[in-house]
This record gives sequence, structure tokens and C-alpha cells, in this order.
Amino acid sequence: MEEYVYIDGKKYRRGYTTGSCATAASKAATHMLLTKNKIKKVNIDTPKGIPLSLNVHNIELDEEYVICSIEKDGGDDIDATHKMHIYAKAEFVNRSDDEDIIVDGGIGVGIVTRKGLSVEVGRPAINPVPMRMINTEVRKVIGEDFSRNIGKEKSLKLTIFAPEGVEIAKKTFNPRLGIVGGISILGTSGIVEPMSDEGWKKSLSVEMEMKKAQGLDKIILVPGNHGEEFIKDKLKLDMKYVVRTSNFIGYMLKEAQRIGYKKILMAGHIGKYIKISAGIFNTHSKVADARSEILIANLAMMGAPLDFLKKIEACVTAEGAVEVINDSEYTAFYDLISNKCKYKIDQYLLDEDIDVEVMMFSMDKNLLGKSDNAYSLMEVFRC
Repeated sequence: MEEYVYIDGKKYRRGYTTGSCATAASKAATHMLLTKNKIKKVNIDTPKGIPLSLNVHNIELDEEYVICSIEKDGGDDIDATHKMHIYAKAEFVNRSDDEDIIVDGGIGVGIVTRKGLSVEVGRPAINPVPMRMINTEVRKVIGEDFSRNIGKEKSLKLTIFAPEGVEIAKKTFNPRLGIVGGISILGTSGIVEPMSDEGWKKSLSVEMEMKKAQGLDKIILVPGNHGEEFIKDKLKLDMKYVVRTSNFIGYMLKEAQRIGYKKILMAGHIGKYIKISAGIFNTHSKVADARSEILIANLAMMGAPLDFLKKIEACVTAEGAVEVINDSEYTAFYDLISNKCKYKIDQYLLDEDIDVEVMMFSMDKNLLGKSDNAYSLMEVFRC
């Protein structure tokens, strides 16, 4: 693998997914089961076209089975699973159907409990691409003619497990997605690209797809924890409708449109939503940070004097500007900005069938402003 990539002029190290780890552990365990010899490294191919040569750890070689593990390496895109070990147990079992290779989950691999994911309810959370990778790489070891090489009465059973996964899963999106008891075995390319937003965005939209599959036809979008607390504690709305957007406001709005939601209530802190009012749909500061300029321009249009605008300019945060505005005659600013957010979102979606309303709050979770029909839309999300 070409170990490093360059992004914005900086050097970052690539990694590999839990799916690649499960694949490599499965292939290594199968090889050792057949040969009865320990190996230190195992080679696999990935869907991205990048081959991997990975170290094999924690080998347990028995007459009836083999267990080994691969250490997950996220490169410079470190997440909760970085450095954990993904295990595979390989053993021959009596054949009960036409499957040569049976892949199952063990301790620390979550179980899917809700519809809307790419894995059926009740099955271990091993996604389709890693499942194909495991079958492809293990087939290279056992050969295409399994019955002739191994025997007609036998199947190869591979159990993927991760003892640390029970605790580590609590730090991931899995509990929100209805995956209980452990981590997911993930990866569409087998390779972790450092600093990539794509995996994060996909995990956010998966939750929205899952809620649609469960029969929900409306959604509440919030950036993160503060938005969830505002919805739950201040508005007393039903939390089953809530999905996080992080900074990917535009992406999640387009996903909501694609999936088919027709009613969208949006609630966020002024520091992020002030950007939407100017048509900025990725609210990360590295993408665009014009909060002060947007505040000043709109307050100036409301007739605020220069001395007042200079006070706003001196504020380091949007929350600081809130304190200044709250002590002024310009508190109508908040509803103005909320309506501008709605206007920009309507322009962005270009879909008259989608009803979007906006609410903005401060850091203490108090409502600052709302678009004209926000209260009316809010009522459809009551518990």
C-alpha cells in the first residue's frame, strides 16, 4: 500500500478498515487450519485495488480450530476502533445447507435490531462489502472445488469477534442505529483515507434511511448534542425523529430530499445557522467562517449604528454577539436570520413539496429565533 497521501499540502498516513481486518484474520486462520502451521503475515486484496500485507497476532492453533487477530490501523484518520484487535475463528462444521463458507459474528460484533441498514435484522453487523471480501480471500485458500478439497459433509465456519468491541461500540454511532452489543465490520474500499468526510457523512445519512424504513415521513435535523438537548429539554419533541447533521448541512438536506422526507424541522446554534442564512451549507470553520461579517451586514440593514456594529465586530464568538444583541433593540434579528435560513434552504432544494422550518438557539439552549411557520411545523413532532 502507498502509505501516505497529500491533502491540502500536508502528508497523511492511510489505514485499513475493520472489514480488511476481519478479512485478513479469516484468511490467516483458514490457512493455518489447513496447514497446521503458524504464519506471521497475511496478504489480501482490497476493493480499492490496494493490496495489504498485515501482521497476524494472538494465534491459537488447535486440532479442531484456529483463532488469530489483526490489529486495526486507522492511519491518521483515527476513530474509536483504532488499535483494537479484530479476531477470526476458523473451524470445520457439519454442513447444514449448500454454503461452503459460513460467516458469523461473535462477542463484540454488534447485532442489527432495526430495519433500514444493509444487513438484515437479527444478523451480525458485518456489512456486504467486508462479507464479500472474506468470502473472496478465503476462497483463495480453500480452492473453488471445496467439496473435493475438504469434503461434501463439511463447511468452513468463520466467526468474527472483537472482545473490546462491546465497550468501544458505545463511542460510535452504533447505538443510534440500533446495532447492539458491539462494533460494525465496515468498509466499502478496505482502505481508510485520512481526513475523509465521506465515511462520516454516510454514517449520518444511514440513520436517516433507517428511520424512513421504519415508517417515519418527517425528520428533525440538528448539528449535534446541543441540538438534541434543545429538542428534548426545551421543545419536548419526540426524539425518534432526530438525526444529526454535524457540519454537513447541505449534504444532509439533499439526502433528506433523496430519501423522500417532506417535512423537515431544523434546529441549531446561531454560530452554525448564521452561516446557512448566507448560503453556506458546510458550516465547518475550515470551509467558511463569515459569522462576524454576516452578523454585521444584517444588523446594518436593520439600521444599527456604527458603534453598535463595532461592538459586534469585537465579539470573538457568535455567543458573545448574542449577549450584545439581547441588550439592544435589535432582537428581531434572530427571526430575520431564521427566515433567511429557510429562504436559502428552499433555494438549495428547489422542491415546493418539502416543508422546511428553522429554529435557532443560544448555548444555554434558549430559543433565539424561528422562521414564520416553525411553531406550526413543530407540533407534528410532539410525543
